[in-house]
Amino acid sequence: MDIIETRRENLRRWVAEHGTPAKEKSLFSQLKSNGSFGEKVARRLEEQYRMGTGYLDTAHEARGVAAQLPANETVHLPDLVSGSKRVHASGPDDPTMTQIKKVRLKVQAGITGFQVEPEHYDGETQGVPTNWLQREGLHKESLLSIVVRGDSMEPGLHDGDTIVVNTADKQLMSGAVYVVNYEGEAVVKRLLRDAGQWWLTSDNPDQKKYHRQLCKGAICIIIGKVIRKESTHI
Repeated sequence: MDIIETRRENLRRWVAEHGTPAKEKSLFSQLKSNGSFGEKVARRLEEQYRMGTGYLDTAHEARGVAAQLPANETVHLPDLVSGSKRVHASGPDDPTMTQIKKVRLKVQAGITGFQVEPEHYDGETQGVPTNWLQREGLHKESLLSIVVRGDSMEPGLHDGDTIVVNTADKQLMSGAVYVVNYEGEAVVKRLLRDAGQWWLTSDNPDQKKYHRQLCKGAICIIIGKVIRKESTHI
């Protein structure tokens, strides 16, 4: 398989796990079929969607959809890879997947710390690829998984999407998405640097409803950086 077909296969797999970004539907459709898929485009997508450097050029084990199947069930994936392959569902003891805590956050205004309670109160976890953790140099103990509520971050994040937050990364980067304790409420927002100030912004184009907020001092405390999402939106 040449490098272009490898990129196409990996993009199909990534879309199956994360969904197609709304603003990229046309481009992704072309790249997955017969569009030009050069080095510059591959690196841009890896950086913009946090796939990890070299993800699109590297052979990966088929997974993603399989993780959602009952034990011992198999499925054909003709749309994800070149030709049909039969894959097995992975369980909680699968070494290729690492389970992290899926929680609800409880915060207080002006308090830097936060508390967590299990999502759905049953100790639910979120599986992420172990090789992704290793490639990104991440530690399981610093990661939390939470469910997005509301539509303020659409089309990038939808209500019900699951995101992974790295609580060890609080370094501000303009354009990145963070979970923030904003006046006692845990919110998911994109941070932008403008006119010497940091601002919490929403991706939703309705800026009258979701106008930006100044992020400063004790009213705006960074909990962690959003580094991954799991979505059912295609």
